[in-house]
Amino acid sequence: MMALMVHLKTAAHLRGKGDRIAKVTFRGLSFYSRVAENCEEVAHFNEVFRWPIASRLDGNEMLEIQVSNYSKVFSNRLVGTFCMVLQKVAEEGHLELTDTLIDDNNTSIKTSVTIEIRYQSMDGTVGVWSDGEFLDVPDDRDGMFAFETDSLLSGQSHGSGTSPGRSLQGSIPTFRKAGKGVFSAMKLGKIKSSRDDHKKGDEPAVLDMEDLDRKAMRLAGALDPDTISLASVTAVTTNVSNKRSKPDIKMEPSSGRPVDYQISITVIEARQLIGLNMDPVVCVEIGDDKKYTSMKESTNCPYYNEYFVFDFHVPPDVMFDKIIKLSVIHSKNLLRSGTLVGTFKMDVGTVYSQPEHQFYHKWAILSDPDDITAGCKGYVKCDIAVVSKGDNIKTPHKANETDEDDLEGNLLLPEGIPAERQWARFYVKIHRAEGLPKMNTNIMANVKKAFIGESRDLVDPYVQVQFAGQKGKTSVQKSSYEPIWNEQVVFTELFPPLCKRMKVQIRDSDKVNDVAIGTHFVDLRKISNDGDKGFLPTLGPAWANMYGSTRQYTLMDEHQDLNEGLGEGVSFRARLLLSIAVEILDTTSPELMSSTEVQVESVSNISESATGKIDEFFLFGSCLEATMIDRKIGDKAISFEITIGNYGNQIDGVSKPSSTKKKKKDGENEEEESELIQNSSEDEADEDGDLVSVSSTPPMKPVITDRNYFHLPYFEKKPCVYIKSWWQDQRRRLYNSNMMDKIADKLEEGLNDVQEIIKTEKAFPERRLRGVLEELSVGCSRFVILANKDVNQAGRTKLDRERLKSCMREMDSMGQQAKQIRTQVKKNTVRDKLKLVQNFLQKLRFLADEPQHSIPDVFIWMMSNNKRIAYARIPSKDILYSIVDEETGKDCGKVKAVFLKLPGKKGFGPAGWTVQAKLEMYLWLGLNKQRKDFLNGLPNGFEEIKSAKMGHGLHSVPPVSLVYNMKQVFQLRAHMYQARSLFAADNSGLSDPFARVFFSTHSQVTEILSETLCPTWDQLLVFDDVELFGEASELRDDPPIIVVEIYDQDTVGKAEFIGRTFAKPTIKMCDEYYGPPRFPPQLEYYQIYRGNCTAGELLAAFELLQIPFDVEAIRRALIAVHNFAVPQIKVGQGGRADLPPLEGPTDSERGPILPVPLGIRPILSRYRIEVLFWGLRDLKRINLAQVDRPRVDIECAGRGVQSVLIQNYKKNPNFSTLVKWFEVDLPENELLHPPLNIRVVDCRAFGRYTLVGTHAVSSLRRFIYSTPDKTSNNWATAGDIIVNMDADPLVRKMDTVVKLDATSDAVVKVDMTEEESDKDKKKKKKKKKGGVEEEDEMDERMLDWWSKYFASIETLKETLRAQETAQAEAEEREDLEIAAEAGDIKPDDLLLKGSKTKEKSKEKKSSRDKKKGQAADGSDKRPVKAKVDELMVYNKELESEYGNFEDWLHTFNLYRGKAGDDDEQAMDDDRIVGRFKGSLCMYKLPLSEEITREAGFDPNMGMFQSIPHNDPINVLVRVYVVRAADLHPADINGKADPYVVIKLGKSEVKDKENYISKQLNPVFGKSFDIEATFPMESMLTVSVYDWDLVGTDDLIGETKIDLENRFYSKYRATCGISSNYSVHGYNVWRDPMKPSQILAKLCKDGKIDGPHYGPGGKVKVANRIFHGPTEIEDENGLKKQTEEHLALTVLTHWEEIPRVGCKLVPEHVETRPLLNPDKPGIEQGRIEMWVDMFPMDMPAPGPAIDTAPRKPKRYELRVIIWNTDEVILEDDDYFTGEKSSDIFVRGWLKGQQEDKQDTDVHYHSLTGEGNFNWRFVFPFDYLMAEEKIVISKKESMFSWDETEYKIPPRLTLQVWDADHFSADDFLGAIELDLNRFPRGAKTAKQCSLGMIRNEHELPTISIFKQKRVKGWWPFVARDENDEMELTGKVEAELHLVTAEEAEKSPVGLGRNEPDPLEKPNRPDTTFLWFLSPLKAIRYLVCNRYKWLIIKIVLALLLLIMLGLFLYSMPGYLVKKLLGA
Repeated sequence: MMALMVHLKTAAHLRGKGDRIAKVTFRGLSFYSRVAENCEEVAHFNEVFRWPIASRLDGNEMLEIQVSNYSKVFSNRLVGTFCMVLQKVAEEGHLELTDTLIDDNNTSIKTSVTIEIRYQSMDGTVGVWSDGEFLDVPDDRDGMFAFETDSLLSGQSHGSGTSPGRSLQGSIPTFRKAGKGVFSAMKLGKIKSSRDDHKKGDEPAVLDMEDLDRKAMRLAGALDPDTISLASVTAVTTNVSNKRSKPDIKMEPSSGRPVDYQISITVIEARQLIGLNMDPVVCVEIGDDKKYTSMKESTNCPYYNEYFVFDFHVPPDVMFDKIIKLSVIHSKNLLRSGTLVGTFKMDVGTVYSQPEHQFYHKWAILSDPDDITAGCKGYVKCDIAVVSKGDNIKTPHKANETDEDDLEGNLLLPEGIPAERQWARFYVKIHRAEGLPKMNTNIMANVKKAFIGESRDLVDPYVQVQFAGQKGKTSVQKSSYEPIWNEQVVFTELFPPLCKRMKVQIRDSDKVNDVAIGTHFVDLRKISNDGDKGFLPTLGPAWANMYGSTRQYTLMDEHQDLNEGLGEGVSFRARLLLSIAVEILDTTSPELMSSTEVQVESVSNISESATGKIDEFFLFGSCLEATMIDRKIGDKAISFEITIGNYGNQIDGVSKPSSTKKKKKDGENEEEESELIQNSSEDEADEDGDLVSVSSTPPMKPVITDRNYFHLPYFEKKPCVYIKSWWQDQRRRLYNSNMMDKIADKLEEGLNDVQEIIKTEKAFPERRLRGVLEELSVGCSRFVILANKDVNQAGRTKLDRERLKSCMREMDSMGQQAKQIRTQVKKNTVRDKLKLVQNFLQKLRFLADEPQHSIPDVFIWMMSNNKRIAYARIPSKDILYSIVDEETGKDCGKVKAVFLKLPGKKGFGPAGWTVQAKLEMYLWLGLNKQRKDFLNGLPNGFEEIKSAKMGHGLHSVPPVSLVYNMKQVFQLRAHMYQARSLFAADNSGLSDPFARVFFSTHSQVTEILSETLCPTWDQLLVFDDVELFGEASELRDDPPIIVVEIYDQDTVGKAEFIGRTFAKPTIKMCDEYYGPPRFPPQLEYYQIYRGNCTAGELLAAFELLQIPFDVEAIRRALIAVHNFAVPQIKVGQGGRADLPPLEGPTDSERGPILPVPLGIRPILSRYRIEVLFWGLRDLKRINLAQVDRPRVDIECAGRGVQSVLIQNYKKNPNFSTLVKWFEVDLPENELLHPPLNIRVVDCRAFGRYTLVGTHAVSSLRRFIYSTPDKTSNNWATAGDIIVNMDADPLVRKMDTVVKLDATSDAVVKVDMTEEESDKDKKKKKKKKKGGVEEEDEMDERMLDWWSKYFASIETLKETLRAQETAQAEAEEREDLEIAAEAGDIKPDDLLLKGSKTKEKSKEKKSSRDKKKGQAADGSDKRPVKAKVDELMVYNKELESEYGNFEDWLHTFNLYRGKAGDDDEQAMDDDRIVGRFKGSLCMYKLPLSEEITREAGFDPNMGMFQSIPHNDPINVLVRVYVVRAADLHPADINGKADPYVVIKLGKSEVKDKENYISKQLNPVFGKSFDIEATFPMESMLTVSVYDWDLVGTDDLIGETKIDLENRFYSKYRATCGISSNYSVHGYNVWRDPMKPSQILAKLCKDGKIDGPHYGPGGKVKVANRIFHGPTEIEDENGLKKQTEEHLALTVLTHWEEIPRVGCKLVPEHVETRPLLNPDKPGIEQGRIEMWVDMFPMDMPAPGPAIDTAPRKPKRYELRVIIWNTDEVILEDDDYFTGEKSSDIFVRGWLKGQQEDKQDTDVHYHSLTGEGNFNWRFVFPFDYLMAEEKIVISKKESMFSWDETEYKIPPRLTLQVWDADHFSADDFLGAIELDLNRFPRGAKTAKQCSLGMIRNEHELPTISIFKQKRVKGWWPFVARDENDEMELTGKVEAELHLVTAEEAEKSPVGLGRNEPDPLEKPNRPDTTFLWFLSPLKAIRYLVCNRYKWLIIKIVLALLLLIMLGLFLYSMPGYLVKKLLGA
């Protein structure tokens, strides 16, 4: 590292007394010394300045020192200047001297300076320093500067108020910072690969990889070559990019465009709700949509199982910020809104980021927002799923992984969030904003001014913060462009919050409506870290930049959405100073405010320096070329404007605040800055001279390039712009981001390479991956070293410090892991490791995104006529300069291809794909002091032209334009070979494509090929005389990019855009040899993009060849240069001869078109392609006419074949001739094979043809025929192989299969805790104490198809669970291995981690075992499945399991019509106009003989031997529909009334009368028979419709099945093969052919020897021997000999048979998604079904299996309440004052609250004892298999029919205190789940709260097994603190009888006949009232109320007297008066 150090000691002989300051300048970078205060003669500076320099010190360079008198108020006065040439220093490296200064007039003055200069060069040739001298400096300097910075921070500003650039504040700390940064980097060795200053010319950049490589070689020594990192591969595969940066291909902004979302929420049940005897309702709210469940009465554990669906069509950002809110409301009805029990909030984004985008069967914890001191208010169990287009929801089977009653283990929280969340306060402090735009028109302003008399700012801003569904607003600051709020918005929310983003918005308050000025989102994940060493969310104080629409104010802003934060902002709007802090609340402290309302409070002001020191930044840009300007704007002059923040924005930039009263902020105030720009006067002149920013290029008229685009004639002269701006110096943030971004870019590029290598099957992808990992680990360690600098810089916030720590930790561990993985990369593990490394990439990108902004982004606007047309936005960090290479932005000082696009919504859709303009921009942004480097990255060979106004003497003024006098002439050759899978742009579903190639200002087109999506142009485009500016060597390494656009030619109107791609040419200079390895270039595939979607691939190669000059022209040009003319060098004749020759056009038909030359076009060989033509299906009408006589044309590489004509498509859509073939020359390299096109035409009368549809097979690989490998084991001919059979081939069982309890309250859904078919049966197998099995097994008659089905679902779940555990374990092992070997993780850490996970699983297991009750040991827990035969339940379509049944018959969709531009394939379904069925087979010629020689080879059929005939065939199709799940609700009430419709060809079966009322999970259990004729009717549609009483029925969803492929498939999907063969019972054989017949037929068709049945249960097929049983029982239990079992064994193992073996489809149920054409891509539910097909020419099949839903069984539950005890006493007795209760007991079965029954009242119980002897009788219908009660009832009085509900059987008993007048008081309750409830206690004493509390641990019993139970159970309630308390005990007897038994022995209710109970013996106190009324009254009167009664009597007497007086008074008076 080279450096120049100057030690400035003293300045002597000064005049007068005063403060002195010195300024030292070298290479344009100046440092100021500190101020020497009050010195007279001598000023002691004693300071060291240091310049790190990248290029060697030149003897002619100057050092300049200026000494000035420093003034606080006025500008400094120069005393004198000292200049010296550094020649001596350059030679000797060290120099000390004292010399005099000279004044302005160049005369020497007395004053002198003493300095010491040191210089160390790179190679140490010049003087050597000791390390000490070298490194101690910064520390001294820190010491020296301490007081300076203190005084700065303390707020005494030293700067003058006039010149922002000069103030001290602007220089000192920064100098210190720059120095320090460089030093700490210096300690670490090399920082920047030194590139000499541009004077020295330019060496090509060499990758740093080479030294890595050497190192690797050294390390590797003699190891095998595989371990050597081929880092050098990078050099070959990546374009060395040094001066130009790669463009981003995807053009269209993806955000902001609305998408379809569907959110489905199932509220299953709630538990432990706080409150007594409540009537809870759950309210589900998403955004503003609310839906309610029904109300459940008097229970605090309601069961709902209700399904809600919300549909949205909004942009993703809006969707993911919406809040899902679940709240439980108590006693809500029409009149009152009810009281809130608790709520749970989570944003949609959290759900979407879950695996499978869903939470399944999880418990949400409710909390009360109004009382945060309270704890959990209960739990709600729900499923939440968010689906957007194309996601399919898999319902998991994890449900039973742990018991779901385990609430704590299944909380609705993302992984890693603690169950106990605490309340926290989120403080969002809003300090101030600046740079706001006008939000009103100037006219209004003038009107206001007229009224008020002074001009006001035209904006009234306030800030609104939204978080977790709450909003807070600050006050409105009237009329201010620079409002100061200093307020904080406080949110109270649980921490960690389940909402990812906080939205901060500046809004303009307006009388009519408020509008957003700008929006900023704060992502909480980026400002916090949840690791062990993490930190709470914190931010700032930092400035947030806001972007949005352009700044001019219009009444209707078309881009208003941008200000709301949707889409990419196109202009700077404002910046806001904010900070965020979080404080966890201690909810126990008494003075806590317990409400969660949003508060707004004021806060104190923060100091200026808190956000960092203001510094002056310099932005320079130069436009090297402007091409591809859209022709619409081509007629007016165009200029380009560059802005950063409001700087440089001339039209609508700075809004000047009118209030000039404000104190000037130093260099920050934009108003002042604008003055600087507009009218800098002489005295403010900086050392830069009078630097007026030039922010836009001079307007220029574009010149035409071709018919679509124009370009600006920037030939030799390139315009420049430059802007000075002032920002807080927070470069460190951007530097760290840049380093991570660069590592990530490198990693991404490497990973793409690896994928490319794998895709193209090149050798050694593992080496490249190792290289990538090595780069990654080197990059990470480099980051750790570099990032650890300037730790105490001004304005560093807490977040900066914490983020730095966590980034360094992350990067460090990532580097370690990369090293680690690198050692594990082997050939076979490349793919897995690739996945791991891709996670690194995401993590890096996440870390690199800096949440605290600093410098705003740079915008480039194309201006025409003073209007803004199109823009590009460049993040400022990408162009930020640093002296350390890694920290520099990736585009800084490089030429970047910038594509301008239209702003806002204009840029959506087709308008967004056209390029508005393409600029080659050079940009540089850095501190003004580092400005000397700003031209370094430009292509060399230019002269700077300064502005004429600037004095010529000033060296450092930036140029206004650059003139290149060096230019190179090239010839570009574009070899356009072909394109494939292009976008269909015409209505025919094809395109007429041509390609247009742009290079610099030239463009050319290929020819137009009509009607194809896979054009092979095979055309060479030659661009002659391409002039490029700059040095030859640079261009070689870094050519400009080539843009290729592909268009569709239309006969009228202009060509339509298909897509675009970018390429870089390979370059040959004149002195290079044209030959390998670089030439001729190879054809490569380039991905074509249309917006963000891919639109095909282009196969092409590009080369750029330099044309040498001829000598004479050069000589003449040189003479011209002397006359200062611009040289015009033309290529002489001699020039072209040196280029590789071009072949002339070979093809006479193509005219002058040149073909791609031989070395580049691929080598061809002869292939034969055989085509199997089977038939056409589902052809739609073309122009309203039906297709009648279609034909198929196949074309590949210009050759092809036509099928025979189908004479009558309606009668028979199959072809009569099956196989045809053609020969064609194709490339040897399979990857270059051209696509094969299939086109269907309809032949009309008079020889006309109409195109029906087309299909392009883009890859022929899967159709290449490979000869069967005779050596593989399947062909083993010697010896017979005995096939090892598993007892249970379907499922390899795990050792312990966890028994699932039926706790779930699942509705019938295939994949929930599946209906406990015969779980009870299995449970009965549990051993009794004596080890005897309970013999309660259901007999064979009880088993039905459903038993089989449910048993199978169990199996499915077990296998899935087994897979899951295995996978999880594998992943865990891998993570631990990586971590362990990474070495940096401490071993104890590791142990902990390992053991933790183990413990977890142990805990899970143990808790599981406990819950499973009394299972004795592992072997017992394994359900005994032998009893029930099973079938396969596929949780997906059968097709996906068997490759769409395309084993020999493929289906090709035919497309027609324009492709939709919506995302990818979504719209393509509408374009399908039919399907072609057939197949292809291609092979190289000649083919070996053996194949054709085989017996029975039919030469007409080619490779398609032994395929069936395609004549029409009649088939009986039997469709079984089992059930549907999760249907999309179709009615207003959130339910549907589904029924099934089945269509096949013309026949349709509607099952409308059997609709199932109000059910989203209906069980149909139906079978339908339809007769069909293949091929005419082969597409089966199964739809589910919603029945409506009025109006038409709505389609819920449908699924389509192609029966033909199934029918002909070798997997034999006609009728699934059962696992066992039986002739009667529930598992009867369904197929009309017996297993032995099927086997015989398969052997015959496959030409296989067999089957041979041998003695002893053996059978031999081919050379495999199988064993199996040979006896069968018939209905009467007689055994017979049979071969069927043996045959069936072979069939189930058919895949083991050589050559023809494959897995045959077993007996199964498939689950198919239901789709609705109106909502493409979003699943509307799933249907479970299967299809059997039987050819009609075979024996008829038996009757259909009965799958009708099981009928519930009628039971009666008799509950006798004998006694109660210890019931709490509620009432105080009127008379005696003692506590008593009037007890009665109430009971009901859950779901039947209406039928509740009460006992009589036991009055006046003094001890809590009550005697009842009262009987409740509850009849109910029960489904054994599912453990559910079935209730049918009308939902409301208006319902048309009854709805069926299934709910778990739970008995609720409550104890109440009866009151005569007021409402009865609830005392306590108990709820017993009749399948699992604790055994009652023998006596009241033993009955305790523990029976409820520890329910899980206690043994449970089931009333369905025990039939009769008696005992004591506790009543419980919750007290105020939410604790459970015992409120009584009940002695009850439960007796369960079936309906038949109940009829035989009926009983009465209460104590009635029949079988009455005796009256209870109640003590007489109860009836005190009736027995001795007098006694009671006396007691009452005497004791309590004596005085009260006396008072009342007196008062009454008084009242009576008064009344009498008033009554008699008037009459009396009259008497007196009249004297009567």
